[in-house]
Amino acid sequence: MRGKTAEDLRLLELLDPVAEAAGYEIVRLRLMGGEQQRRLQIMAETPDGEMNVDDCAALSRAVAEIMDAADPIAGEYVLEVSSPGIDRPLTRLKDFDTYEGYEAKLELDRMAEGRKRFRGALAGTEEGQVCLDLEGEDETVLVPFDWIVEAKLVLTDELMKRGAEQRAERIASDGAVSHQED
Repeated sequence: MRGKTAEDLRLLELLDPVAEAAGYEIVRLRLMGGEQQRRLQIMAETPDGEMNVDDCAALSRAVAEIMDAADPIAGEYVLEVSSPGIDRPLTRLKDFDTYEGYEAKLELDRMAEGRKRFRGALAGTEEGQVCLDLEGEDETVLVPFDWIVEAKLVLTDELMKRGAEQRAERIASDGAVSHQED
């Protein structure tokens, strides 16, 4: 899920160590577009889930340096580094634990219980499976992580409140740091 195509996966192999050395984790990488106008989109964050504009710039510089040296993409492309955002994709097993209790949409590569799409509250993980509480169901559904081709958080009031609280904490801690430096 972090990469869709074989080319995406090769780029992840090249860039994961670069991101890790710079203090970041790549959440998702996509090389999009045709032969003429391509875009390399990298969503990343720090191990504690943060990603601000300065982080994006720092990771962009580190990635650009390696991409220029290795030249793994034929032709021209635009590099775009961003945070995963509030209604983020869930691409790693740990994401399903981190966002336990929040609503998510999952799409599978095969039919399960007569369907390929599920929506419900994340209930963590268990032995390589994603646990999902579906609305109106008593049982928790267990979906093998390997079957998931796409997953993302649903933008809800609860998720927006979490995002606002995290922003407020960052602003408060940034203010405390800059105040101490004065």
